[in-house]
Amino acid sequence: MSRIVSRVLKGINTSDGGGVKLKRSIGGVVDNLDPFLLLDEFRSDKADDYIAGFPDHPHRGFETVTYMLAGNMEHRDHKGNKGNLVAGSVQWMTAGRGIIHSEMPKQENGLMWGFQLWVNLPAKDKMCPPRYQDIPPQNIPEVTKDGIKVRVIAGNYDGVEGAVKGIATNPTYLDVALPKGASFKQSIPEGHTVFAYVFQGEASFGPKEKEQKVPLSHLAIFVDGEFVEAHANDSDVRFLLVSGKPLNEPIARRGPFVMNTKEELYQAFMDFQTGKF
Repeated sequence: MSRIVSRVLKGINTSDGGGVKLKRSIGGVVDNLDPFLLLDEFRSDKADDYIAGFPDHPHRGFETVTYMLAGNMEHRDHKGNKGNLVAGSVQWMTAGRGIIHSEMPKQENGLMWGFQLWVNLPAKDKMCPPRYQDIPPQNIPEVTKDGIKVRVIAGNYDGVEGAVKGIATNPTYLDVALPKGASFKQSIPEGHTVFAYVFQGEASFGPKEKEQKVPLSHLAIFVDGEFVEAHANDSDVRFLLVSGKPLNEPIARRGPFVMNTKEELYQAFMDFQTGKF
């Protein structure tokens, strides 16, 4: 059964970090889509919109996923880890019990474009040791067929396994580019949460008889089913297709910490303030 679009939501303009301008959908127009807590798109060729970056800040209890389309950001953390996020690369950071890090531009002009997704961790994993999966562009599998190009960041597409492994929520994360007139189909485990975010053109999702147009910078949320269908009827389109297993656990969230209870949230703030990360 093809999944039908239940809601179409427009991302809202906001800022975060040192004042980076971005467009927020999950965590903005909708509070969360279990297990997903936030989706931001940052896109600007004006340095003033991004140059302040994301200075040192903590995280506990979830995962951050940064996917770069253009530009260069340097990542550093309080453990001495560092690396460059370049165009086409992905960093899947499992914050676990706690990390303090920064993401700062390594450019003074030009286009900076990418996404940050927050993925919740199950209660049993919230205090796990932090870890990174830094994937350079050349290590992300691409499947090209009949003009369709799919970058497989996580999950499986057409028998090709994604670059990111070992994630508790069993996610699929695809970057899908369709030429005008093309159609796309992706199997998704029943019961998993699914959304699509259109960042080029206008896509249509769902079976032909219940097709829903989703414009640029809009988020599509799907009902349950076996697969997602997408169509590029009037223009070339490009979108993220993301799914994951819901945790169905309580969420206690404030700022950079996501736990299950208020007591755990309070402890996270105390641990950060007393240098226990």
